[in-house]
Amino acid sequence: MEGKLPIFEKPKVELHVHLDGSIKPETILHYANKRQIKLLADTVEGLLQHVAYKEPLSFTEFLAKFNHYMPAIAGDLSPDEVVRLVNQGLREGERDFSVKARSILCCMRHMPNWSAEVVELCKKYRNDTVVAIDLAGDELISCEAFSRHREAYEEALKCGIHRTVHAGEVGPSSVVREAVDILKAERIGHGYRTLEDPVLYKELLDKNMHFELCPWSSYLTSSCCSDFTKHPAVQLRNDKANYSLSSDDPLIFGSTLNKDYKLAKKYMGFTEEEFIQMNINAAQSCFLPETEKKELLNQLYEAYGMILSTEL
Repeated sequence: MEGKLPIFEKPKVELHVHLDGSIKPETILHYANKRQIKLLADTVEGLLQHVAYKEPLSFTEFLAKFNHYMPAIAGDLSPDEVVRLVNQGLREGERDFSVKARSILCCMRHMPNWSAEVVELCKKYRNDTVVAIDLAGDELISCEAFSRHREAYEEALKCGIHRTVHAGEVGPSSVVREAVDILKAERIGHGYRTLEDPVLYKELLDKNMHFELCPWSSYLTSSCCSDFTKHPAVQLRNDKANYSLSSDDPLIFGSTLNKDYKLAKKYMGFTEEEFIQMNINAAQSCFLPETEKKELLNQLYEAYGMILSTEL
């Protein structure tokens, strides 16, 4: 790519990518055929016509995309078996490809009955690949049983389990306030609407709250203005906030980490130094145990030609 920055070839840290939104279409078709589940298409190209898209849709329409292929993937396994097998796969991937990957278990806003089990699984597998709990789903859905999510997060806090929350993606800034004050989130997934509340925004800047930004995703879900020069990432960058870029759901968005980096470079004017700092921020805000976090930072500092800071 013309004008390509060296950072595109260097190690990077991605904090916000969904496993169920990262499955290869070939894998989906394989298991649909194996389990004799009929999908809307039986070819990669046909499946992608129903699952992936390149022009903005509503957030509800985006969520509906999962319904087109998840029946082929969601097998007859218990939640415990799912976590155990995913962990096994991540360990094998780290061994074979030298890429460190850890999992975060998601509660779903529209399924509050799941939350208690999710936090128990986080507790059981906290030393076996699982590093945190999350809350995802449509923020605009009125959830009368929010107390179930709060109870799960209270248990996570009590047990020392890390916490992130999808908030302020399509919901108002009050959802971010809820995530911070009630759920005690340590990171915010997306968080774009935070900027609509100057008091909250300053508070989170002062707390060094980490924002997991996904520019291409925010365009396709209509979460942000279609003009990338006005994306919240620009203000966060200008204010030297704590943030990073991620691909979110590669299968559905046709996204890659490099695609989001290219958008940030082309339309937002991100420099090599800003990309490097962003990755250092991501590493410092990741949920790895402290020893592993320091190892990760060492690797980045070495790759970026920097001297390791002693303030870790």
